[in-house]
Amino acid sequence: MAWTEKDIPDLSGRTAVVTGANGGLGYQTALALAVAGAHAVVAARDPEKTASATARIRERYAAASLEVVPLDLGDLSVVRAAAEAVLAAHERIDLLVNNAGVMAMPQRTTADGFEMQLGVDHLGHWALTAHLLPALLRAPAARVVTVTSTARFMGGPLDPADPHMRTKYRAWGSYARAKMANYHFGLGLQQHFAKAGLAAASLIAHPGLSNTDLQARTVREGGGGWVGAAAHAMTARSGMTPLEGARPQLRAATDPAAVGGELYAPRFGSHGPPVRRPILRRYDLQKQIDVLWEVSERETGVPLVVPPA
Repeated sequence: MAWTEKDIPDLSGRTAVVTGANGGLGYQTALALAVAGAHAVVAARDPEKTASATARIRERYAAASLEVVPLDLGDLSVVRAAAEAVLAAHERIDLLVNNAGVMAMPQRTTADGFEMQLGVDHLGHWALTAHLLPALLRAPAARVVTVTSTARFMGGPLDPADPHMRTKYRAWGSYARAKMANYHFGLGLQQHFAKAGLAAASLIAHPGLSNTDLQARTVREGGGGWVGAAAHAMTARSGMTPLEGARPQLRAATDPAAVGGELYAPRFGSHGPPVRRPILRRYDLQKQIDVLWEVSERETGVPLVVPPA
């Protein structure tokens, strides 16, 4: 039988933080975790959209335990404030799903001067994870799930001398590089957990071809060109539903058999039930993970240090 959200075990007493939980994959993730008994922290940017999302979750499941934390991953001061709010309310965090992201945007920068896609998709999540680390490590066996994409194969490696592509920006190339950063972050964080001898686990997931607002926003923003328009049309016609697309990250977050360092994705690449997929280990994988750690700490000024058990 294919794995679905009905296979999520009882999560009563667990606290889960989901970024971008007011729409698309994040909404479906927060809903499924709440139905399973978790206290779901909806961390998202747009207040009106977030209020609508939480209302819809409660309509679907009246007993849902929800909490809203404003989060703009494009502003590190807001990221810090969001983390402080979560830490003030919760001694421990059992699940962190780094889900939010933007795709193929026109060239623009975050509040901190980062290229928007790298800044939102990776650097904002880097800082959030680092700030929340003490509470994650107080959980018996926390999980951090970072959402990547098969688009990661379309881009080149992160350039430490020009991480924000100021000299040669390409919307899709930037997106691919940001999603590769998510991939390397998930693997690198697991290395740090394992080296420290901790029970915490870091996993990766990708949603395949899922029909969410991500593609529509790319078209609205005008950064994806004809490729963005074609991708939007294709996902509208043949993409999986947001719930189907959220299942890989839900399985990575909750399946008792899942372990750190694994990747969960649709069985057939862009479609299908969520399964464990192999990690393709390029010859320079460790070098790219090390470069990502160096660049991320340098750019954000936020170290991500995992203390030993």
